[in-house]
Amino acid sequence: MNVPIYDGNPQFIAGTDGLTPFGFYDNEVGFSSDAIKVAKFCASRLGYPLVDIELQSGSFFAAFEEAVTTYGNELSAYKIRDNQLDLEGYAHTSSLNSTIVTPTFEPIIKLTEQYGAEAGTGGNLTYYTGSIAMTASQQDYDLAQWAVDQGITSSIEIKKVFYQPSPAITRYYDPYVGTGFGTQNMFDSFGFGGMSPAINFLMMPLNFDLQAIQAIEINDQVRRSNYSFELRNNQLKIFPIPTTGSGNYWFEYIIREDRINSAIHDTSGTISNVSNTPYTNPSYESINAVGRQWIFEYTLAISKEMLGYVRGKYSNIPIPNSEITLNQSDLISAATTEKAALIERLRTYFDETSRKSLLERRAQETEFKQTELQQVPYTIYVG
Repeated sequence: MNVPIYDGNPQFIAGTDGLTPFGFYDNEVGFSSDAIKVAKFCASRLGYPLVDIELQSGSFFAAFEEAVTTYGNELSAYKIRDNQLDLEGYAHTSSLNSTIVTPTFEPIIKLTEQYGAEAGTGGNLTYYTGSIAMTASQQDYDLAQWAVDQGITSSIEIKKVFYQPSPAITRYYDPYVGTGFGTQNMFDSFGFGGMSPAINFLMMPLNFDLQAIQAIEINDQVRRSNYSFELRNNQLKIFPIPTTGSGNYWFEYIIREDRINSAIHDTSGTISNVSNTPYTNPSYESINAVGRQWIFEYTLAISKEMLGYVRGKYSNIPIPNSEITLNQSDLISAATTEKAALIERLRTYFDETSRKSLLERRAQETEFKQTELQQVPYTIYVG
């Protein structure tokens, strides 16, 4: 079978099916126009017309399509790296290619919700309130068993116990009252037991009251039965031992299963990972001159690789009284090196224009400007 090779006259008509393997850009006028020019460029760089090029026009078109797609994939990967933290949870759209993503505090807030939940200051956990009846002479209370009795199937974690003595201010009396016993009884009988009698008409500073309150609390802890509790593995121990059975112990708790469930969210219809971030193949018309030059060079590298594989089918071609050795290994080696260098160059270029790099550059420029302005002599004004 005699298959025709490249004849130096490539034809590409926009909208014609089958000109490229995937047809991603066949309907774009700019792509169809450049496809012909790129085919001639690659053939000339490979030695045409001085030597035959064992490729067809369609080979160059396929390489051109692959180069544009590779450029788009690298660009999309760069945009995903730069924006993925802000995009997760965002509703799916047809394409984000022309969308500017503005960073927000939402990702940071989502990451810190767990800390707020543990501190009881917010977050994504529901805090429940429960109570257990006080029993005279009973010091230990099993809150895990209480949860079972309440029909809670998951284990619970107690976050706060509302158990504390009355405020020290209710036991604060002016030390200058005298004996104080009769006065205290009189104040208690009228419902004024939590107020200091105004025997001393000197207004004291606020820190005096605070120190007095601290002294009362420390006195109760050291000299009297301290009102406190101990909580270990949902086992509550009350101090001192209750003497009556009236009232309830109130507490806040969470269901531990909620902590696990709060980390799992239904992402149907939203961006959940890099595989469904909606970046698509670029429009060739929107690629600037810098990007197109890279595409031309990458197309040449692909074409060189294809030509090397074709010529590798026959290492030597016999001619009268001798044979010709083809340059298959040289072509493939050079193409592999060029493709790797081009990819590295493109990634470096994208990284240098990332949000992080641009902000660093702007900060350096500001610093350099300040240094330069410091060299400007100050004008001496004489009034």
